Amino acid sequence: MGDAMNVEVKDINKLFETDGYLRPFEREIRRRHGVLQDWLNRINQGEGGLEEFSQGYKYYGLHFQPDNTVIAREWAPGARDVYLTGDFNNWHWESHPFKKLEYGKWELVLPPNADGSPAIKHLSEIKVIIRNHSGQLLDRLSPWAKYVVQPPKSANQGVNYKQYVWEPPASERYQRQHSRPARPKSLRIYECHVGIASQEPRVGSYDEFADRIVPRIKRQGYNCIQVMAIMEHAYYASFGYQVTSFYAASSRYGNPEQLKRMIDVAHSHGLYVLLDVVHSHASKNVQDGLNQFDGTNSCFFHDGARGEHSLWDSRLFNYVEYEVLRFLLSNLRWWHDEYNFDGYRFDGVTSMLYHSRGIGEGFSGDYNEYFGLNVDTDALNYLGLANHLLHTLDPETITIAEDVSGMPTLCRPVSEGGIGFDFRLGMAIPDKWIELLKEQSDDEWNMGNVVHTLTNRRWMENTVAYAESHDQALVGDKTIAFWLMDKEMYTHMSTLSDASMIIDRGLSLHKMIRLITHSLGGEAYLNFMGNEFGHPEWLDFPRVGNNDSYHYARRQWNLVDDELLKYKYLNEFDRAMNELEERYGWLHSGPAYVSWKHEGDKIIAFERAGLVFVFNFHPNRSFTGYRVGTNWAGSYQAVLSSDDPLFGGHNRIDANCKHPSNPEGYAGRSNFIEVYTPSRTAVVYARVSD
Repeated sequence: MGDAMNVEVKDINKLFETDGYLRPFEREIRRRHGVLQDWLNRINQGEGGLEEFSQGYKYYGLHFQPDNTVIAREWAPGARDVYLTGDFNNWHWESHPFKKLEYGKWELVLPPNADGSPAIKHLSEIKVIIRNHSGQLLDRLSPWAKYVVQPPKSANQGVNYKQYVWEPPASERYQRQHSRPARPKSLRIYECHVGIASQEPRVGSYDEFADRIVPRIKRQGYNCIQVMAIMEHAYYASFGYQVTSFYAASSRYGNPEQLKRMIDVAHSHGLYVLLDVVHSHASKNVQDGLNQFDGTNSCFFHDGARGEHSLWDSRLFNYVEYEVLRFLLSNLRWWHDEYNFDGYRFDGVTSMLYHSRGIGEGFSGDYNEYFGLNVDTDALNYLGLANHLLHTLDPETITIAEDVSGMPTLCRPVSEGGIGFDFRLGMAIPDKWIELLKEQSDDEWNMGNVVHTLTNRRWMENTVAYAESHDQALVGDKTIAFWLMDKEMYTHMSTLSDASMIIDRGLSLHKMIRLITHSLGGEAYLNFMGNEFGHPEWLDFPRVGNNDSYHYARRQWNLVDDELLKYKYLNEFDRAMNELEERYGWLHSGPAYVSWKHEGDKIIAFERAGLVFVFNFHPNRSFTGYRVGTNWAGSYQAVLSSDDPLFGGHNRIDANCKHPSNPEGYAGRSNFIEVYTPSRTAVVYARVSD
């Protein structure tokens, strides 16, 4: 993002020739780069380039021609025959056969009706019928379906999704009104879910999210939203991670035009919009998913054990199959071109690289783990192709990898032999905070260990830091707020209630944990919807185990809007923290310099972006005249204090007090300032004069 993290090596071969000898991992990087180049050459020669190859959605699926002829195409290499049926032919399964083309492709041309209208209308229900090699007829949904809907329970038609043709007249198509905002220099991400954004116990809608939630996100100082569970998934409780229809926007929240409006509204508020994309695996659903589409166990997936993810009970893609690559790369292009998404968070990257060969998630950091036979290089090649495609088509695109392995070069450009992601998630950070909250009292926290976790990331590979995400909010775990305050949140979050040491401690540490993660943990920051104000309890989607209840599948915005509740304090601190970052830009300014980690005092101090950060994690000791090193001479003043009454603090920091630097060296820095650092308080100082 910033200059410190944006060093580019133009020629990978020159890089490798600098020392004359290639170490094994360097040799493997070059080999992988060569494989990717071979794929690009094959696509260039056979398909006219990646630009053409990645527009499979313009060839496959259902297409209406200017004269109202309808053309349907599918890829079903294992099928003996393919048919199209639906309302248009009174559900006669075999009356409209496809013509078999080469390479497993099938085509059907439907001429217009006698009156010139198309044979298939907008919102007609259709199905693809596959005859397998045993002669059985199997009903399927097209992998390229744009709109699929689960029938209401009252219809008594089962639970399988149905495909409806989405070809609205021009008057009903949403027209974009706003241009995309500029790519943020500092990325402050609001992770969100449209369905649970409703305060009421029901599924929220695209329109409600656009009108009610987007303005909240903007006010909080975020400049990017990462939207989960958009790709259609039959099982709501999967959080969107068991995708059944990859080209369909989830109809639970509304129709495709309403999603386009939601994204446009977000753009009008200056927000980048990222899609949570799941290309690591797919749902096992057969009748309304990709599984066994052509009547075989392979098609889009590996056959046998390599095509099964035993932990997730899902299917694994065959990334060396030509048409599978076309399907997945075109899928990325589709969401960008059709809906105007600005980038992607790739879910399950670690699983793609390791789990498909049965490798667990324990990583020692040994390079043999990253450049040996344990790695699924087919999946790695796909990710490189995907990033190359996205950044070539749109250099402003942002891609984020959900990776816990620490794979080297994952976030370096493809031109260097990297995989091309812009960021990886700092997944060790939330794990560390939950570990500390579960297993130790805060007077036992090791400051060096905290700093190590927050700073232990690959040089020149950008990291998204976060204290907690949706993972920690799910039933079976607890949010940071709930770990800190638990049942006290039900009785002592009112500003009128008796003072509570548990609530006081919880509010203090909640703010400190988030600020130190934001300022020290990476080159971008992420927060999950509602956690900014300490949303109580957990997330639990309606399912058999909770009697299909929506009680925990919502966000209680009324808590933060109530002036008599203390949630407002955490919310205001979150906003102030983001606004300070916007002003000084520490996320894109290069890594911090940590000058002080004192175990006895429980103090951490560091410099970043011209600011001096001081954290006192001690539960009861405050210090006056505490020396803090800085390399920048001048007079300093507090610009953010977690102890401010606006944030529920005790007002122990005088924001008007100036702290002149002393030129004597201290803590490895050329100057120091003396400050008052109260217990369980974080203060940020800025230089106000030379």
